Amino acid sequence: MDKKEKDNYKLKAEILKSIAHPLRLAILDLLKNKERSVEEIIKILNEKQSTISKHLAVLKKAGIVDDKKIGLYRFYYLKIPCVLNFSICVSQTLKEKIKLEKRLVM
Repeated sequence: MDKKEKDNYKLKAEILKSIAHPLRLAILDLLKNKERSVEEIIKILNEKQSTISKHLAVLKKAGIVDDKKIGLYRFYYLKIPCVLNFSICVSQTLKEKIKLEKRLVM
């Protein structure tokens, strides 16, 4: 594998790391159907403003979400909606794993 390929895999891993947190996954799920204000995300997830802002910054740095300011409020939206396909794949994998574990227990 050459340096360019290694660097490409490293960049992909960084993007995957950026979504590999329960709160960030929840934020992505909230943004799948519509943009939301920071205040709305805080209220729904019942987390501190600083915590939500930190996780939104990680997602924004990765290029997955973006924001726009309307009046006094900042609204976040999915910039790359295909990231939800990965989330669906993970959910399907989890379901299959649970089925297998149930069969092993019985």
